[in-house]
Amino acid sequence: MRSVVADRVGEPSEVLRVQTRLIPEPGPGEVRIRVAAVPVEASDLHTIRGRYGFTPEFPAVPGIESVGVIDELGGGTEGLTVGQRVITIGVTGTWQEYVVADAGRVLPVPAGMSNSTAAQLLSNPLTAVILTGDELDVRPGEWLLQTAAGSIVGQSVIQLGAHVGFKTLNVVRRRSAVEDIVALGGTAVICTEDEDLRERVADIAGHDGVFKAIDCVSGQVGADVSRALAPHGELVVYGALSTHRQTDPDKLTIPIFARSLIYETKTVRGFWLFRWFTETPKDRMAAAIDRTVQLAASGALRVPEGQPIPLEKFSEAVYLAEAPAHGGKPLLVFEP
Repeated sequence: MRSVVADRVGEPSEVLRVQTRLIPEPGPGEVRIRVAAVPVEASDLHTIRGRYGFTPEFPAVPGIESVGVIDELGGGTEGLTVGQRVITIGVTGTWQEYVVADAGRVLPVPAGMSNSTAAQLLSNPLTAVILTGDELDVRPGEWLLQTAAGSIVGQSVIQLGAHVGFKTLNVVRRRSAVEDIVALGGTAVICTEDEDLRERVADIAGHDGVFKAIDCVSGQVGADVSRALAPHGELVVYGALSTHRQTDPDKLTIPIFARSLIYETKTVRGFWLFRWFTETPKDRMAAAIDRTVQLAASGALRVPEGQPIPLEKFSEAVYLAEAPAHGGKPLLVFEP
């Protein structure tokens, strides 16, 4: 089978290669999946750079999502069939033609759902569902302040706001992105290109302020969001887009203003989907995943169509994954 493999830590464009490997065999309670499509995420690239939350053993195959078709069942596997289209749940090393997964780590794809949507569902849209639900419990009528509103997580949050009834205060860094956020249904938009974030939050939310926020930018933007919150406010940080090219771990920071944190008794905490997959009780995990799938199947959550790119052109997908305003998510596709 064909696999995209990194033989060492380094810049993905320099260390990733297509290699031929043996097709794996499923063991008891496992299934083998012939992969159809995998999204190329920035987190995949950071893993290869050695600056993500875990470092794999090298040589390593990137990837944390996939959609494909079961082509072989291991012994004792129940409830799944050969030929069934499935999504992998928290399975790593998906940039290859075949993946073996525990039967409990696959989910049947609803009829009518595209491979593009299915492949992307259990990363960014799921993150939006968890952050607005289990993490912050954003209620109808409440404000939620979010950065990087044009990202897939950000777009999903806006759609969830429309579905649930909460209001979104959306931060973007380019004036050209404002119109798209408004068209998607964002309640209000702040553009840091020419607006002061803290002043605009006060203008928009008024005296009561904003008590809940999510941030995937970190750096000074994350710090500004924390200061803009009302007393007793909560900020959940789930990314660090402002430091994408930063390789010094000591500079991956949020310069929190201590007076605001102490005297206004605010909470700043982190969220990492990979840890959520490994530590969340099975019933809570299943409920969040099921809700995400149902929202997508009903049309309440619409995932932008990805850009299919043949495996042999993976370097193009790697470039697009971090290119500004690159359009749909690059998807590696595995044609026979």
